[in-house]
Amino acid sequence: MIALLFKPGLLTREFLAGRRVKYLPPLRLYLVLSVLFFVVLGSGSHEPKAISYRASDGKVTFSMVNPDAADGIAARPGETPEARADRVCNPDYDGPGARFVVPFLRKGCRQSLRDNGHTVGEATLHNIPRAMFIFVPALAIVMKLMYWRPRRYYIEHLLFFVHNHAFIFALFGLYALLLRIVPAALDDWIQLVVWGYTAYYLFVSMRRVYGQGRFITFLKYTALSFTYLFGAALTLALTVTYSVYAL
Repeated sequence: MIALLFKPGLLTREFLAGRRVKYLPPLRLYLVLSVLFFVVLGSGSHEPKAISYRASDGKVTFSMVNPDAADGIAARPGETPEARADRVCNPDYDGPGARFVVPFLRKGCRQSLRDNGHTVGEATLHNIPRAMFIFVPALAIVMKLMYWRPRRYYIEHLLFFVHNHAFIFALFGLYALLLRIVPAALDDWIQLVVWGYTAYYLFVSMRRVYGQGRFITFLKYTALSFTYLFGAALTLALTVTYSVYAL
């Protein structure tokens, strides 16, 4: 764990060099830390939130509020839950695949109103670890395209991502636990340190594992970051979609 948290790229280099006996196997390390991370994530108190927005003078203001207080979502006096769902869950969509999309959106909306999104949230949290088993190997393919000279095996790139995701699970699991005991005034500072250290760690890990210069590594790191964010957003959207569809 010391090597994982404080020595970027060391575990990957050690494994590729054949020095594996004193370390946990990468997949086992990844699985243990991912399970612990999602246990920590699911054990906290989660207050339901809705995005509320107001438009005035050409400006749009967004805020996170309780669904029972959100404009257009909050129940009206004397309104039954069924009547509320009929009023709120009327998606205005007439684009491609509307015959499938509209019933799907209506189903997800009604389910979310029924229990303030708890069921959808729990199903999504349950399915994210499964989605990661598709997302991580896909990232390794992107990395193989970025590092095609000198030629490397696909498993080397996959190993790089397994170790780095294990690091992310460990760090953000500790971060989630820390937020429960520190004063709320320190939240922003802790978040800044965690995200800053994550960016530093992943950059150094890339440089140490692949052995290229700072400038080339920075360019590839930037490209990989945008690819990762896009892929993560797409994976999350598909996971939520599947979770709602499977309810």
